[in-house]
Amino acid sequence: MGLFEKKTALQTEWEKLMKQEQRFLLKRMEKKDTLLNRKLAGKVPPKLQSTLDMGFAKAFELIFEKGTGIIEKTFKKEKMEQDYQVRQYTADVRQDKKALRSFSKKAQGTGAKNLILSGISGIGMGILGIGLPDIPVFTGMILKDIYEIAIHYGYGYETKEEKYFILLLIQGAVSYGEKLERIDSEINEFIEQEKIPENYEERVQIQRAAGMLSKELLYIKFLQGIPIAGVVGGAYDAVYMQRITEYAGLKYRRRYLVEKKNIFRNKQV
Repeated sequence: MGLFEKKTALQTEWEKLMKQEQRFLLKRMEKKDTLLNRKLAGKVPPKLQSTLDMGFAKAFELIFEKGTGIIEKTFKKEKMEQDYQVRQYTADVRQDKKALRSFSKKAQGTGAKNLILSGISGIGMGILGIGLPDIPVFTGMILKDIYEIAIHYGYGYETKEEKYFILLLIQGAVSYGEKLERIDSEINEFIEQEKIPENYEERVQIQRAAGMLSKELLYIKFLQGIPIAGVVGGAYDAVYMQRITEYAGLKYRRRYLVEKKNIFRNKQV
């Protein structure tokens, strides 16, 4: 680009996204042990980790197999798809920053709404001392949130490829350091190629996502199982929902912008 050549709206949005992604990665280069975790260390039953692993894995499998239709009843899918088509038409016609940013604004609004619902649900169950039974509900909230973000950017969530992408998003959102960098690279590779790895097994990917979620939430779900005190643990549902929402929003936005860049490049050929 020449010194005085004006950047396109797409270039401006891409540069902005790169900075936001970098900030997300830098904030999570190292996991900081919280005071709460230090106090609960040694008090958690040895078998709780494996119980959480199985709980999250079963929740993902059940929702992917039979629960997507139920989740879709919690939002207006058809209207959201129509809204996306209107925004896309506007973006194609205007090709300016405001039109491009309308996608991320819509996704952020969805995330904020689901964040509130997650917090209310987690705190309510924490008051009653409901920890493990919260897993299917929390998993459903995570997937509902990601599904809605996907629709706002014009993507589905039911194919093998989309489930792979979604499970990677969840893994990346609860990772740190080199592991986060590796998963982030895998996500970016999928975005560029739109292909899943050879010999990919969905069950294995589900187990990985479940294991990483359960490890990150081990102390929180233990605390949530204690009546009244579980309010603190339940409130953390919203904390992790916010992190997943932020990361998913960044990566769906990246996917959308990459697709638009490729379309523009093909038109230039």
